[in-house]
Amino acid sequence: MALSQPAKWTTVTSALPPWLRARSFRSEAALEAIAKASQDKVPSLVLYNYPSFSGAFSALFAHLFHSRLNLPCLILPFSSVEPLRVEDLCTEGLKRLYLLDFFGPKGFAKELSRRASFKVIGFDHRKSVLPIVPSEEDCPTNLTFHLNVEKSSSIAVYEYFSAKLAETKHSDGMIATLLESKDQGRVEMTLKHIEDTDLRRWSLADSKAFNIGLDKWRSKLNCLTNPYMYEQLMEINSAELIAMGNSYISTCERAAEKLLDKVFKVMLGRGFYGECLGVRADTNSDLVDEIGKKLSIKSAAAGLRPIGAVVHMQGNNLKICLRSIDSGIDTSEVAKAYGGGGSSRSSSFIIRMDEYNQWLSAI
Repeated sequence: MALSQPAKWTTVTSALPPWLRARSFRSEAALEAIAKASQDKVPSLVLYNYPSFSGAFSALFAHLFHSRLNLPCLILPFSSVEPLRVEDLCTEGLKRLYLLDFFGPKGFAKELSRRASFKVIGFDHRKSVLPIVPSEEDCPTNLTFHLNVEKSSSIAVYEYFSAKLAETKHSDGMIATLLESKDQGRVEMTLKHIEDTDLRRWSLADSKAFNIGLDKWRSKLNCLTNPYMYEQLMEINSAELIAMGNSYISTCERAAEKLLDKVFKVMLGRGFYGECLGVRADTNSDLVDEIGKKLSIKSAAAGLRPIGAVVHMQGNNLKICLRSIDSGIDTSEVAKAYGGGGSSRSSSFIIRMDEYNQWLSAI
């Protein structure tokens, strides 16, 4: 197995229910594209993690590389909903198969490389994939894993194809580049924001706003159903996404502030878990997190437990979402007692109306 730095070494379902079958990525369109590639003996096949932004941008760079050199290549999304199988991918004339932003299920890449003589080259940045990476002694020589937990897959793939393209010179001696100068700065800034999220660093002050703005693009990341995906990814502007995200955050905060004028006291578990402030948010259930955190601050200032209880209807019952910004508080103890769950500072549960009425108290 080939190795890559800085890592020590460059480290299915068929009987799906109808609602999953409609989302299948082992679709007729994908299988037909693979069959056509086999018939045409296309030498390169690229699978990218869907619906991951790092996967989609990695696919963009693979597309640009092969387009710049006029090399035949088939690019397909790979989803765990109903993944493509090893036997689907062993096509006629295949020389290289890229796995971008994923290595596949345990044994998937290894089996691919053993079934044929083509090279399998995978990229990932997640520590969670370490258990599925075979040992160096047990890995075929035509299998290369690029695993770098300090760099997002999209940046690793960008650098990989940029370096490969730089090795190719035009007849006039000029070195080819993956991105044109007018696009390079904009795309690289987008990649930095994606990496900040991928690696859970949150070191960029505007990452939250960026991700809110970026999320509207998620439905466009399937190159089979969206033939304009590459052009659209090239147009993404991080500054515009941040502005969009900040606008949404401001709207949410204004809506939350209005609700905070209508708070009431909640006796958690009829008072067994203490008291905090609550608010009804039946028409603003999408703002639970923002409202709950602000409410926990207000609750602490009122001398109550630093917990915000956001209540809204769910069916014929009520859903209570508990939030806190205090690291010493465990809201899940209340949630678990009533059949719910969550983390220490973010939990929820369903409660009957008659039980809920026993929790109310006038301020």
